[in-house]
Amino acid sequence: MMSASAENFNYADERFADIQLLRYRLDGFEQLTLDKKMYIYCLSQAALWGRDITFDQFGRYNLKIRKVLETVVTSPLADRSTADFKALEVYLKRVWFSSGIHHHYGQDKFMPDFSEQWFRGIAKDCLVADGSFGDNDDVERLVGELAHVMFDPEVDPKRVNHEAGCDLVVTSACNYYQGVTQQEAERFYGDMKARYGDKAPSFGLNSRLVKNDEGKLEEQVWRVGGMYGKQIEKIVYWLEKAREVAENNAQRKIIGLLVDYYRTGDLGLFDQYSIEWVRETEGDVDFINGFIEVYGDPLGFKGAWEGLVEYKDEDATRRTMKISQNAQWFEDHSPVDPRFRKAKVKGVTAKAICAAMLGGDEYPSTAIGINLPNADWIRSDHGSKSITISNITAAYGHVAKGNGMLEEFVVDDDTVAMIRRYGDLCDELHTDLHECLGHGSGQLLPGVSPDALKSYGSTIEEARADLFGLYYIADAKLVELGLLDSAEAYKAHYYTYMMNGLMTQLPRIKPGHSIEEAHMRNRALIARWCVANGNAARLVVNDGKTFLVIDDYETLRGQFAELLAEIQRIKSEGDHKAARDLVETYGVKVDPLLHEEILARYTRLDIAPYKGFINPVLIPRTDNDGNVVDVAVDYSESYSAQMLRYGREYSA
Repeated sequence: MMSASAENFNYADERFADIQLLRYRLDGFEQLTLDKKMYIYCLSQAALWGRDITFDQFGRYNLKIRKVLETVVTSPLADRSTADFKALEVYLKRVWFSSGIHHHYGQDKFMPDFSEQWFRGIAKDCLVADGSFGDNDDVERLVGELAHVMFDPEVDPKRVNHEAGCDLVVTSACNYYQGVTQQEAERFYGDMKARYGDKAPSFGLNSRLVKNDEGKLEEQVWRVGGMYGKQIEKIVYWLEKAREVAENNAQRKIIGLLVDYYRTGDLGLFDQYSIEWVRETEGDVDFINGFIEVYGDPLGFKGAWEGLVEYKDEDATRRTMKISQNAQWFEDHSPVDPRFRKAKVKGVTAKAICAAMLGGDEYPSTAIGINLPNADWIRSDHGSKSITISNITAAYGHVAKGNGMLEEFVVDDDTVAMIRRYGDLCDELHTDLHECLGHGSGQLLPGVSPDALKSYGSTIEEARADLFGLYYIADAKLVELGLLDSAEAYKAHYYTYMMNGLMTQLPRIKPGHSIEEAHMRNRALIARWCVANGNAARLVVNDGKTFLVIDDYETLRGQFAELLAEIQRIKSEGDHKAARDLVETYGVKVDPLLHEEILARYTRLDIAPYKGFINPVLIPRTDNDGNVVDVAVDYSESYSAQMLRYGREYSA
């Protein structure tokens, strides 16, 4: 069993394609009570049982492809020494990482580096020998179907398409719609929400929309007895086990509501669960389990399944509590129009947590901060709960040390020194401000639909939260609260944020492609808007290399304030045209010459642009009578072993 001690813990693990796998430590887990450990264990099982749901949501062929590839790589018939087999292993690792055949960030389908002819032959032989895929004719049809999807670049080229002017539903490979156009889907859900007013449930969140044999639209609801019913039954089983060892009655009530929602598919119950989940702040252990984030749906209705189990990081939570306890001050002093501010900020709670298990859309690639629930009316009436995942950010920070990024891309030694001194802390504070306050700030005007910005909504929302954090990280209030020890510290984050939006996030984009992912669009939008609309920041070329120069940090803060005010107006008024113009002008296109230069410089550093995580293994220990006496943590499982085990143990 790999030790968790800080001195010898190995954060960095396997690397392939453009991905590096990391490990995260469960600091303080050993000191938890047995009941809390068992609560975490049961919730972790529930978090792992939704894995197949996410694969299927991300593309209709993903589960079949994964299972066929796993059969090939574990078959004794396969010659593991060939270049084709080694390429198939890498391809499967990418499928595992992305929960399907499309890049987890860029959304494009990644193509195999093994030959189609070889795949057809080896897959047929291995599947026939396995015996669980039907007879020879069944196997022949299956292999042919999957080979067509995998090798033809014209078939399902994008998981989520955001290109303006396209039918975003028809041209996206995600498995949220079947036989439905964008116009039909928008009308279907628009009519449903219109009947309910401002507090409508999140219609569409937990269903696939299809056109039936009679040509009518209907929803296939994800619930026990419905779509994904077998997986959800397992999730419910482990949630009920968790309920038995929950820390308090509030947690037991929350789990009961979530179970009822899973059994019925009633989104009204999901809203009740979300409200009670926000209210519960006393426990040390918490979790996310369900159909949550809508980034994977081009229209922003459907929630990808995700699971996260967490326990409180006491030391880091003191920082987030200072921020959340002053939420009203931050709201009152925001540079946005007073009409768009909340007169009374309700129920903002924030804490730093240690992730104990990642699942679904949070695995292997995960967020570093989360703010939920997503429903605007629940945020307004009941508040929100924010987390910063401290052991994930610690892992990222550990592997970034000494990788050469600052020396290569920062303009001078003084700025490098400033970033080394304040960069990590300011990054954490910006995440706190973004998640704890940014997403929960502001309000919609009466009658404005939360979906008014349509496909641009996610980018605008992330930009709004980022700008809130950027504006306030430079405020004297943070020094007053003891969160920063210098009024100049914010400059470190301003520099790295602008540098990322303008340059260093570009290695995540293929040459000739546009920016697709909402968070990347948001960062590009902010940085490029500031350069184009002022003289505080600019790009210069020294010895053939492009660098960022910030001439006036205070003026740059003023630009962040101006843009925050406009983006809050856009959201509050539901100004779709203004949202489209901002995103399309500043957040989408890439300068090909700058892109080529940054790619070349980044390649020389030999850094994987994407990182994800291998989960620890939680192992209940029993005495001679079969009673659980402890839960041990094992960090030694390899990436491939974990993924193959999950495929065996968590597939219904």
